[in-house]
Amino acid sequence: MNITKEACLTALSQVIDPDFKKDLVTLNMIENIEIEGNAISFTVVLTTPACPLKEHLESECRRVLKEAFGEAITIHIEMSSRVTTQRADLNFLPGVKNIIAVASGKGGVGKSTVSVNLALALAKKGAKVGLMDADIYGPSIPIMFGLEGKRPRVEEVEGAHKIIPIEKYGVKLVSIGFLVAGPQAVVWRGPMVSSAIRQFVTDVIWGELDYLLIDLPPGTGDIHLSIVSMAKPTGAIVVTTPQDVALADARKAIDMFRNPSINVPVLGVAENMSYFTPDDAPEKKYHIFGQGGGSEIAAEFDTNFLGQLPIHPAIRQGGDDGEPFLLSRGTHYADAFEEVADNVARQVAISNAPVETISV
Repeated sequence: MNITKEACLTALSQVIDPDFKKDLVTLNMIENIEIEGNAISFTVVLTTPACPLKEHLESECRRVLKEAFGEAITIHIEMSSRVTTQRADLNFLPGVKNIIAVASGKGGVGKSTVSVNLALALAKKGAKVGLMDADIYGPSIPIMFGLEGKRPRVEEVEGAHKIIPIEKYGVKLVSIGFLVAGPQAVVWRGPMVSSAIRQFVTDVIWGELDYLLIDLPPGTGDIHLSIVSMAKPTGAIVVTTPQDVALADARKAIDMFRNPSINVPVLGVAENMSYFTPDDAPEKKYHIFGQGGGSEIAAEFDTNFLGQLPIHPAIRQGGDDGEPFLLSRGTHYADAFEEVADNVARQVAISNAPVETISV
């Protein structure tokens, strides 16, 4: 059979993206088809480098081409990505494609730990990632990245002084903790806090980012309103533990984002400290703080359940030592964080897709 570009596209139109329910050709995800004899090469352009369906889509492309042209053909597929965005107002953060607010409603659920390790997981997949520590009263990002006492550079750009984020482990970072002495308390009223947040949004050279994660403080106050009005997040993640006292405040966080005056899409709920698994008994799970609360609240609010994240001494130790545990692979708890990061990236891509792209 004669192999042509048109015949290749016809075959590849049988590969359906499970998220968008349309084929890769219709979604314009197939590029650079080249044919030399029995050799076919092309590029599949995903909507995120953290796409959890990468292996599945590649396998399906190979299957339909071999069915069309026979087992003797040679297939070379380059899996690439082009992170999508729907941001229209680029007066603020012009190079940032997606802004993800990470909230909890309640302190003590490990929201900053989740923010840090999700940022690292996305960066490991090849995404350009930034992390803004918006917890003005309790900044923890400098400690968790081992950057206590560090100060960001300030450069003059077009007559204005701009902050250059500190970069470590492939993530660009800004925190009030870089600007005040370590033990010094930040005793500010609301207007001063809002001013600091505005500076993080307007006076920081973030550059080109696929994802900017914003680690919000607990509660539903001034900082949240400032972030929403200035940064206009693509979506929000709500972090909770399974226990009822955390779920009560997680409900308030979801309700805040869905308030008509705020109207930020909730990408989903991530359940932290879901279970403990001993290293010497990986088949066991101990549900210290209860079980199923995160998935129940996601169903209650008709949003996505992004996954369960374990509690383990290595997670706490990594944060305290400034070397987040996700830097060391090969552990079941690192895999859990990477799975949640994949789900976050997937929900961002779905949120960004034009309505006509998604089939029901």
